[in-house]
Amino acid sequence: MDITGFLARQQFGDLLQVLERSGYRCVGPVLRDGAIAYTEIASVNELPAGVMIKTRPGSVRATVTQLPRYFSWANGPQALKPLLFSPRETLWRVSRDAQGQLAFSESIDTPSPTAVIGVRSCDLAALRLQDQHFLQGEYSDPWYAARRNSLLLIAVNCTHPDETCFCASTGDGPDAETGFDLLLDELDSGFVVRPGSEVGNRLCADLPLQPVRADQFVKVDHARQAARDAQTRRLPAGDLCDALTERHAHPRWTEVAERCLSCGSCTQVCPTCFCNSEHDEARLDGASSEHVRQWDSCFTEGHSYIHGLVVRKEVRHRYRQWLTHKLGTWHRQYGRSGCVGCGRCIAWCPVGIDICEEVSAVLGDSDVC
Repeated sequence: MDITGFLARQQFGDLLQVLERSGYRCVGPVLRDGAIAYTEIASVNELPAGVMIKTRPGSVRATVTQLPRYFSWANGPQALKPLLFSPRETLWRVSRDAQGQLAFSESIDTPSPTAVIGVRSCDLAALRLQDQHFLQGEYSDPWYAARRNSLLLIAVNCTHPDETCFCASTGDGPDAETGFDLLLDELDSGFVVRPGSEVGNRLCADLPLQPVRADQFVKVDHARQAARDAQTRRLPAGDLCDALTERHAHPRWTEVAERCLSCGSCTQVCPTCFCNSEHDEARLDGASSEHVRQWDSCFTEGHSYIHGLVVRKEVRHRYRQWLTHKLGTWHRQYGRSGCVGCGRCIAWCPVGIDICEEVSAVLGDSDVC
């Protein structure tokens, strides 16, 4: 039976204590270097109380107010992806014994059970895509799977979308509907808490929850609707593959390439991008070697290098590939777009390139806009 209740703000620390007693380390948002970052926390005092983040294309600014709320911001550069798909990790090792024989060993750590507090609906949608890619194909990724199985997710509905957010148009927010263990709606006085799994139910049973009053439900519903209404950016719905590939020679690809630095920042902050490269790192004495996987980006020249040929030498080719794949051919691979409307690629682009603006410029007056 679902146990929905209200947790007073002064008792929010009880949630961390219950998680710790249940064997979880707690990872939550903190203000670091002017942005929201997720890191291990031991106290609610580390949460970003009163912090508000304002983003525009190429701009992120944090302000600290006297408001009591911990989650009055949309997101930071870091989603769930680094916690599951490590930016850099050793996949296996090989060593040579005294007789010259080689011995191979996988390098799969056993991660500690981890509870992530403050997950947004757009990042839950991105997680479903990452799960589909890493777990549901013919070959499951054991490194990703080990971390995924250790994760407990505490979502918080977003009530302060940024200027760069457009999750409402992609159908991925701002309300979280599935994929969480606990869901929180934050009010000034506390949190409406709803479980989304059996684990969530057990956690709720250990919390000092009060019945939710009718006026608190009204405030939650109003905040959710206001967050949807506040979003002004949008992407066209549906599969854009044909519409984009038909405009393969559109002059906008050249125009955006003149601004794009091909730095890969957009792909690093994107919660769904999964491009990576693998290489071997050998010791100088030749006795052992490690096979390493690390994040890569389709915006680097080397990403499309094949046997002496760079397939996408020009920046316009790389931007076109990224956008067409993300919004088009992902539908062929995963049944939906690869964009969840979080807006990170807009906010963290050093020159402020706006994916919504670029799509609108390429598609123009087509039926999909």
